[in-house]
Amino acid sequence: MALKATIFKADLQISDMDRHYYQNHSLTIARHPSETDERMMIRVLAFALNASDALTFGKGLSDVEDPDVVAKDLTGAIDLWIEVGQPDDKRILKACGRSAHVIVYSYSSVSSIWWNQIGNRVERARNLTVINIAADTSQALEKLAQRNMQLQCTIQDGQIWLGNNEDMVQIDPQVIKAETP
Repeated sequence: MALKATIFKADLQISDMDRHYYQNHSLTIARHPSETDERMMIRVLAFALNASDALTFGKGLSDVEDPDVVAKDLTGAIDLWIEVGQPDDKRILKACGRSAHVIVYSYSSVSSIWWNQIGNRVERARNLTVINIAADTSQALEKLAQRNMQLQCTIQDGQIWLGNNEDMVQIDPQVIKAETP
């Protein structure tokens, strides 16, 4: 018998002063049985950092053809493809071919090793951005995970804070590769 996804609910209040985006999102997050709370919270962070009316959670781990977070335009074309973790270079390049923009959020203590192995193979992808979240930060985000969450995300002058009423985590993302025009 297959294990079922665990459902998490999050009320996410976003105040992104850098993009002038102020919105509340009621999120339903299906956590795959093989997904950790840490990875799920990085998906929530990715949603908050790229929030728009078109942004949704993809099937991610449940479907290898689907991104973790995705934004499609009105025609169904993919505007933004977001991967979480350390995808292989073939998956990244495939995403770059299918989407206008691709962002990878890596979060492990071995992210630098992963990037050293695949960086030169994906360097030609002009629509790719790779961002690393420090391992201690992702572990602090993991502690925020609850079945029902009330989260606030504030973004101002490149500073990011994500938390609930009790704990706030400061996030300092490191851009490993920026999209090139």
